[in-house]
Amino acid sequence: MSLIEYRLKRDFKKSGEPKPGTRKVPEQGFVIQEHHGRNLHFDFRLEMKDEESGEFVLKSWAVPKNLPLDKGIKHLAVQTEDHPLEYANFEGEIPQGNYGAGKVEIWDSGRWGMMKGSILERSLSFNLLGEKVNGRYQMILTKGFKNKKDNPRDKKKYWLIWRKGDASL
Repeated sequence: MSLIEYRLKRDFKKSGEPKPGTRKVPEQGFVIQEHHGRNLHFDFRLEMKDEESGEFVLKSWAVPKNLPLDKGIKHLAVQTEDHPLEYANFEGEIPQGNYGAGKVEIWDSGRWGMMKGSILERSLSFNLLGEKVNGRYQMILTKGFKNKKDNPRDKKKYWLIWRKGDASL
């Protein structure tokens, strides 16, 4: 995924969100943003190189219940479009009528380190070292959820995320 989808969904003159392009190298950071959009959710973002485009981006997931802080509890994480590295510091109000309208606040941030896996492998194992979220996490891509309301054209990628234990360095 590249930043094309991010650019297409936004009018930067109206939204106040950062344009891609000023930061070229990731700092191996992560951010969790509390997003009061249509529904309250948490946007989980990892700075990494996109395996398909080669761009450094924030790989992003909408996590309705936030990352689990207790070991073994699994939460849904819906992968969204990649965001530019500059978005890691974004806080503010995205005005109504714009994609993602609502208040965005940084809930936690810090450093992260990959232990094994990749997006393309459909499995990630990593450490998060933040003020509120600190531990070893696992994510796996599911086959999706099937119910009567499913749209066959829905290309959403549904992941599960859970805390495996304490961070290991």
